[in-house]
Amino acid sequence: MNLVAFAVLSGQEWSALRLSFQVALCAAMAGLPLAVVIGYLLARNPLPGKWLVEALVNLPLVLPPVVTGYLLLVLFSPRGPIGSVLQGLFGLKVVFHWTGAALAAMVVSFPLMVRAIRIAFQAVDPGLEMAARSLGAGPVTAFFTITLPLARRGLVAGWLLAFARSLGEFGATIMVAGNIEGQTQTIPLAIFTLSSRPGGIEQSWRLVALSLVLACGALAISELMERRSARRESA
Repeated sequence: MNLVAFAVLSGQEWSALRLSFQVALCAAMAGLPLAVVIGYLLARNPLPGKWLVEALVNLPLVLPPVVTGYLLLVLFSPRGPIGSVLQGLFGLKVVFHWTGAALAAMVVSFPLMVRAIRIAFQAVDPGLEMAARSLGAGPVTAFFTITLPLARRGLVAGWLLAFARSLGEFGATIMVAGNIEGQTQTIPLAIFTLSSRPGGIEQSWRLVALSLVLACGALAISELMERRSARRESA
């Protein structure tokens, strides 16, 4: 293995890298608003049936990814209850399209994002919100001016965790989006394809190394953000 061989990726590898970033970025961005809402509600409000909400949010963590992908395939196929509406009204195709890969990645990574965001909101002193409310700020204003800025590092950490998890999603993705080179083939799918060919184990080492670098980088940044947040709270 030499640095030149590592740096010169093939067309298939560059395509998988581009698609992986596209899918992971869209998945993490699409899941963030809902994760903020659910994380805040779980951290602050004693909701009736809170345990059920938590169970539903965390379900993708314990379900086999293939089962998650199967359920998404049933729901979002052109004849499915959601997919038929999306295609009929908006012409939006999900199954066997990169948007399907983003959807699968978002669902699988969503629990990690919610957990990090919930912890961040729990670390914010509720008294600060009450003080803002006593000075005339409404609940929405207090949230966006007090709570959200104080929890921002946790939000970034949760987003990065979801992004890293989305980069490595395989089982649900292959069910919903398939494994189409240049269209839905992300890095994990490309590694699977290459390793299935004769001599492919040796050919896939660059993508394996690239996956390790990307995942470790995202996790390191996420951990750094959480530690800075913890130091600020203890100060």
